[in-house]
Amino acid sequence: MTRKAAVPLDLEALPGHHIRRLHQIAVAIFLQETAAHGITPVQYAALQTVGNQPGIDQRTLAGSIGLDTSTVAGVIDRLEARGLLLRGASPQDRRVRLLTLTDEGTALLAAVQPDMQTAQQRILSPLSRAERAEFMRMLRQLVDANNELSRAPSDA
Repeated sequence: MTRKAAVPLDLEALPGHHIRRLHQIAVAIFLQETAAHGITPVQYAALQTVGNQPGIDQRTLAGSIGLDTSTVAGVIDRLEARGLLLRGASPQDRRVRLLTLTDEGTALLAAVQPDMQTAQQRILSPLSRAERAEFMRMLRQLVDANNELSRAPSDA
């Protein structure tokens, strides 16, 4: 049986290739800017969301930041081990874990925010102000329209 040869394709013409590369770049910039704080982008998203919504449960947190519940559980384990957040049982349902920042978590979140903002500015720095607004509008449009295709669709 003869196998059909793959057609040569230009990776530069594929949006998925550029999205993957931009993700790599965004993570690298975030880690450079926030190195002093020892936090990953996913840990930051979890801390910021808990900071915004004290008492949020793990499942809602996972849906809010677009991660599966087992991944969020591992992120929470690491943040809890560092003393940055607390996991407590819900008074209504002991199986549900409610999350709150510790004083250390609140302090870290406040300390990392300026560096995180610098990272965001660096990512978008090649674009003009108008281009940044348009890029963010189109990015949200693509994410929203394709959300249900994710392994862990966001509820946000």
